[in-house]
Amino acid sequence: MASERSSELATRTVSLIPGDGIGPEVTDSVRAVIEALDVGIEWEVVEAGEKVIEKEGTPLPEYVLESIRRNKVALKGPLTTPVGTGFRSVNVALRKELDLYANIRPSQSLPGIDLPYKDIDIIVFRENTEDLYAGVEHMVGRNAAESIKVITREGCERICRMAFEQSVAMGRRRITVVHKANIMKFTDGMFRDIFYEISRDYENRFEEIDDRIVDNMAMQLVIRPNEYDVLVCPNLYGDILSDLCAGLVGGLGVAPGANVGDGIALFEPVHGSAPKYAGQNRANPLATLLSAKNMLIYMGLQEDAERMQRAINEALASEKTRTRDLGGTAGTKEFTQAIIDNLR
Repeated sequence: MASERSSELATRTVSLIPGDGIGPEVTDSVRAVIEALDVGIEWEVVEAGEKVIEKEGTPLPEYVLESIRRNKVALKGPLTTPVGTGFRSVNVALRKELDLYANIRPSQSLPGIDLPYKDIDIIVFRENTEDLYAGVEHMVGRNAAESIKVITREGCERICRMAFEQSVAMGRRRITVVHKANIMKFTDGMFRDIFYEISRDYENRFEEIDDRIVDNMAMQLVIRPNEYDVLVCPNLYGDILSDLCAGLVGGLGVAPGANVGDGIALFEPVHGSAPKYAGQNRANPLATLLSAKNMLIYMGLQEDAERMQRAINEALASEKTRTRDLGGTAGTKEFTQAIIDNLR
């Protein structure tokens, strides 16, 4: 992810939402590593999710939003979202309330993780506020339900523009828009057309600018993932394909995420809260750590982010310091300590 600005920052306050289930453990891991890096970050801890409903009457109190708006940068642990019933997704609510219109999901091969696919390095830019995923739906009579797909020119333009700008800043050479414009000619057709309109400002900065129909894109990612670099997607397709890309590099446990708007960014792992593993020193904090590393880049701390990545890679290289889900023997605390010991 490209830097918000290149100069190093003085002491900076970051909003921290520990999350549900294993959330407090994986965010504690980040806090320990960031403290060891000594980059001048102070945390403003604000609670959201299941644990605050009884006290606050909502899983997303207004003070959480106020904190993020004030600090401009936030890190969030996983939050529980009920399936089918219960309260609205806090994750979706945060994106809507803060207008975090870009969901950015890097998937990169890491050392020590034995997988069929090697040298994967793909970033998905997913529109984050519109499309079917926005949840505009209702019952039609007693026996039918309707979900409305809304895509706007503004929504298309800003995600496409950010994808091109960030890709140029990161030195990416290929960018692909994903759509189903062969069937949904108005909505997906507009998304594709606007992508190509904006691409004219960047034609000399890329080796290839192209498009793929979403079902074909899923197949291509399984057959020849190394040919792809940056994917730009409407909300629903981006949600699905970013998880597919995570599967290429080891799953959601190693997948960082970011939700970015104009001047505000929220970094988070994309896996669930896994409450049955809470408090057992079994959680893998890697996705949260990598999200925090990308947060450092966003804050202009590129060198510190590189130090953190090198330390993570060294910890992953040894079975003794990898977590159990990655074929190692270490717990959350041991993996975290190994990263700290490897910082140089």
